[in-house]
Amino acid sequence: MALELKQSLGLSQQLVMTPQLQQAIKLLQLSRLELLDAIYQELEVNPILEEQLGIDPEEEMSPREDAEAPVVEAVPAVTEVRVEERAREDVDWESYVSEYNTGWAEAPYEERDAPSYESMTATKTDLSDHLTWQLNMSRMDDDARTIASHIIGNLDEDGYLDVGLEEIAEVAGYPLEKVEETLSQVQNFDPVGVAARDMRESLLIQARFHGLGGSLVETLIQDHLHDLENRRYEEISRKLGVTVGEICEAVTVIQGLDPKPGRVHSSEETIYITPDIYVIKVGDKYEILLNEDGLPRLKVNSYYREVLSGQIEIGETAKGYIKEKLRSAAWLIKSIHQRQRTIYRVTESIVRFQREFFDKGIAHLKPLVLREVAEDIEMHESTVSRVTTNKYVHTPQGIFELKFFFNSAIKSVDGDDLASETVKEFIRNIVKSEEKKKPYSDQEISDMLRGKNIKVARRTVAKYREAAGILPSKKRKDPF
Repeated sequence: MALELKQSLGLSQQLVMTPQLQQAIKLLQLSRLELLDAIYQELEVNPILEEQLGIDPEEEMSPREDAEAPVVEAVPAVTEVRVEERAREDVDWESYVSEYNTGWAEAPYEERDAPSYESMTATKTDLSDHLTWQLNMSRMDDDARTIASHIIGNLDEDGYLDVGLEEIAEVAGYPLEKVEETLSQVQNFDPVGVAARDMRESLLIQARFHGLGGSLVETLIQDHLHDLENRRYEEISRKLGVTVGEICEAVTVIQGLDPKPGRVHSSEETIYITPDIYVIKVGDKYEILLNEDGLPRLKVNSYYREVLSGQIEIGETAKGYIKEKLRSAAWLIKSIHQRQRTIYRVTESIVRFQREFFDKGIAHLKPLVLREVAEDIEMHESTVSRVTTNKYVHTPQGIFELKFFFNSAIKSVDGDDLASETVKEFIRNIVKSEEKKKPYSDQEISDMLRGKNIKVARRTVAKYREAAGILPSKKRKDPF
């Protein structure tokens, strides 16, 4: 077979992911806080961009307007107003200073006894610092302090000791007996029960600290913790020869103990959700408002605008740099506007599909998939998926993630489809209304749902129950 070399011409299409397109896709899926970080990071590296402090009604863009190209309008010339003040020559400044002297006229600000900045900010003591402070205030000898420092350094966020005592003894270079003695001292630091090796040991330390050593509470924690977890009170009563009422009283005391003592001094901070969009009912209609509070309004710096218009002469290299930064700034502004506009359109479509939810609540949530919204707003499913990631909406029914409105369908007996979240809500209501002494099993819940024309198998009920954070029936049973 002979080989030959020839040329051919073909026509094809392909998607090229330019840096600008990649930036637009990235901004689309960012959460509100991540978007703020990205904007402020761009403000630091791009001299063309600056934050617009005032609000110009003519430049304000509605989410319904076309955002295909950013419009940079010329800044109108503003007449500079100068206020000239002249000091009177006949003022007796020495008398003025002596009469109204407040201290700052005699000494510079740095020499004043002002509180430091650190004292004005709120700080939270974590578990390690709290235990170290108690260690420094204790009367331990130097060897015990060294061992205690190793113990404190190996505690997890729940306050439990992560490593074995043999390893601490080897690293610290002390006998195992000394390590055990020091551990018992650290375990009585505040919070009591810290540095335990498991939950049983932590609860025992707390019970003995409260003077319950040798009581029924200590016995239950020591030997019957697994039975307590499964609420086998009758079986424990037969083994110990005590009444169920006495066991219930001891259980009440155990429930007052802290199974994770280290969590009291956790360094984790509460993160509050700020909705990206609001859905407000006005009359019989729902109004959609984008949350732009705290979101910087960007504009092109007027100085560089004059440079590009030719009013200020600069070199070609500098002008090329400014043009490049201008394109980056314009694309960022366009991407942000497009992001806001897309969120608006997706939320608008969700309101149309889930109108009954907004009117009546979770029990009326309908099955919905990304494809339906994508076809409604004429966008791709991947775009809708990115928009609904880490975005939250404030509704008359509460604050929900946009992903919450997309649910799989559950077939009912009469053929209608129900959203999976609606079934979970039915399960929650059934569990709330059950008798605590005789909770419903998963099969009984399945039968009750079938009575509501909802066809759900027992295994599906168990899966939805676990997803809703509901314990099984044997753990929900209350013997009181």
